[in-house]
Amino acid sequence: MALFYSFSPLYNLEKMTDLVAVWDVALSDGVHKIEFEHGTTSGKRVVYVDGKEEIRKEWMFKLVGKETFCVGAAKTKATINIDAVSGFAYEYTLEIDGKSLKKYMENRSKTTNTWVLHLDGQDLRVVLGELGLFLQDQKRYYGCMVQWSKNGDSNDASAPTERFLDH
Repeated sequence: MALFYSFSPLYNLEKMTDLVAVWDVALSDGVHKIEFEHGTTSGKRVVYVDGKEEIRKEWMFKLVGKETFCVGAAKTKATINIDAVSGFAYEYTLEIDGKSLKKYMENRSKTTNTWVLHLDGQDLRVVLGELGLFLQDQKRYYGCMVQWSKNGDSNDASAPTERFLDH
């Protein structure tokens, strides 16, 4: 009897052997998955964003520290903090723009409104925030920057911009 395995091109047998943390981060251009591998015997550190390897470090002798990288179309700064809690146990925390993930999401929910519309068999993400209105489908990211006056009226709107996402 033969066994056959099929793997996604983003994942292979070597990946995820030391997976210690996974976070889903909602940014204006969509939800991004951040995965972190930490080999406490090998010193390995690997960061994946949306399945793509962003950082790989082998044979790190210092097992605690930080890994900083960018997430999303706006290149939002993210940092994974690695702290020893006792013996060989570690704690992994994620910061977005210098804030804990929890604090970042709380602040974001105060400054943006997000909806997902299902149109023509496709999901369209709509984000209304301080900087304007942004739309995203599976391949494109559209934005219209709006400058708001103190009374809440729009007094200047730029032409819509279009950016293509990497995935």
